[in-house]
Amino acid sequence: MKEPWDHTYDVVVVGSGAAGMAAALTARLRGLTALVVEKTDRYGGSTALSGGGVWIPDNLHHAAAGLGDTPEQARAYLDATVGDRVPAERKDAYLAQGPAMLREFHDKTDVRFVYVPDYSDYYPERPGGLPQGRSIEPEMFDLKRLGPAQRSGLRRAGLPTYGLTITTRDFRHLNMVGRTWKGRRTSLKVGLRAVKNLATGKRMLSLGEALVARMRYSLERLGGDLWLSAPVTGLVTEGERITGVRIDRNGEEIAVRATGGVVLASGGFSHNRELREKHLPSPTSTAWSAAAEGQTGDGLELAVEAGAATDLMDKVWGGPMVVAPGAKPFFLVADRGIPGMVIVNQAGERFTNEACPYHEFVDAMYANDLPDASTVPSWLILDAAAKSRYMITGLFPGQPFPKAWTDSGFVKKADTLDELAVRTELPVARLRATIERFNGFARAGRDEDFHRGDSAYDRYYGDPTLTNPNLAPLEKGPFYAVPLQPGDIGTKGGPVTDATARVLREDGTPIDGLYASGNVSAAVMGETYPGPGATIGPAMTFSWIAVNHIAGARDATGAREA
Repeated sequence: MKEPWDHTYDVVVVGSGAAGMAAALTARLRGLTALVVEKTDRYGGSTALSGGGVWIPDNLHHAAAGLGDTPEQARAYLDATVGDRVPAERKDAYLAQGPAMLREFHDKTDVRFVYVPDYSDYYPERPGGLPQGRSIEPEMFDLKRLGPAQRSGLRRAGLPTYGLTITTRDFRHLNMVGRTWKGRRTSLKVGLRAVKNLATGKRMLSLGEALVARMRYSLERLGGDLWLSAPVTGLVTEGERITGVRIDRNGEEIAVRATGGVVLASGGFSHNRELREKHLPSPTSTAWSAAAEGQTGDGLELAVEAGAATDLMDKVWGGPMVVAPGAKPFFLVADRGIPGMVIVNQAGERFTNEACPYHEFVDAMYANDLPDASTVPSWLILDAAAKSRYMITGLFPGQPFPKAWTDSGFVKKADTLDELAVRTELPVARLRATIERFNGFARAGRDEDFHRGDSAYDRYYGDPTLTNPNLAPLEKGPFYAVPLQPGDIGTKGGPVTDATARVLREDGTPIDGLYASGNVSAAVMGETYPGPGATIGPAMTFSWIAVNHIAGARDATGAREA
């Protein structure tokens, strides 16, 4: 008996982050009707909460900047980072199709990016790695270009920018506002930008908010549909093919036909406690995730029910988090590159390079989490000089930690390191020895234990006025200790897909009519993280690939009968 359809589209997309929006945009560019369904009351997913960076080698923006990237370099780098953890066909598809996706969106939509100079690949010293970086970020966007309903429906990051519009490129220099002339000039530029926006009435967005807003604006202009508060309750199957979805809309279950295919783009399972405890390393907590709250594994469960194979279920896009009581997790990126700071375990010892890529730092937290030297939580310790010179947890240089943090004891403060050790319950002698050893390295300009500052990536967020941009001794009280948790910006496990983004069964055969991209699927980056934007880049690329496959199948066989 056939499903009684309430609506029919060529492509139905589950999820409204960059992966979902890219799928819908591509469908409209191919002349296909498209519906995006989002279960929460805000569109944008985790993309809207992110920096909005995209890592796709050898693209038009690199060419315009004279970067000199090549497909051969890019492939060498993926081989040196991802290795053979992911099939070669998927890596090849990403490298070949990602630049084409960016070019088409640039030419035919309002999705625009700019190159971020010197934002290094995460492993620039490996074959094919680029110290000058491959990351691009979205151009700023005026929120007022969206209609009222689209404005109110946009997920907002709520970052502590104090009314300023700050780009990734700006932030690097703002972090050094008290140390360099470039930092001061950037501060002036950002301030003048705010004054101009106030005078003209513009409401400029940057980072992930700008990317999502640009995609939403483009989708509206191209005629795609988006439903909010519309969770998918099931897939509809006819024979061996996925032909549509069931949706809870306004308390009523409706059936929407997808004549070309269903694209799962609903994110991972960061906020599903049961799935986290089943698959991820322990300890783990939904409270440590900076992913959007709607990422509870719905798309994963739909795919598994349809017979999908899964992979990388024990992996996350790791990010060390400061999780203050009553506050959202704060993702530490630049903070771990500043001088005058160390991170220690509960035995008072350093255990890795503090400035290393964030996913690697979380891996190190779990790898070194021992009963007598636990790293969960770890303690970020800094002195008064570092606090006065650099941004930390979103606070400007010299700005005090929130009173609630210090009054509650969440952030520990003491005049001496010995007193700080007592307040954090760290071994006094061991912490003192750790700091003394680190201070010796800092004065010499060389971290002999963990090589902090050796990589171009480390140095990107460091202080260029120092011999080693990432090293300075901890000498001046008061001293502070901030607890860190092994958090994430998303999970990276899910249904296995092929080079065309089709979801695969355990035997390697595709599930007809079902595609997946973004964090709902097993990541093309495998167990690693090659550079800034290596989450959103593949999400957009494989959505573009998926819909191109749908369009190609329709061109080859004709539209399916209604």
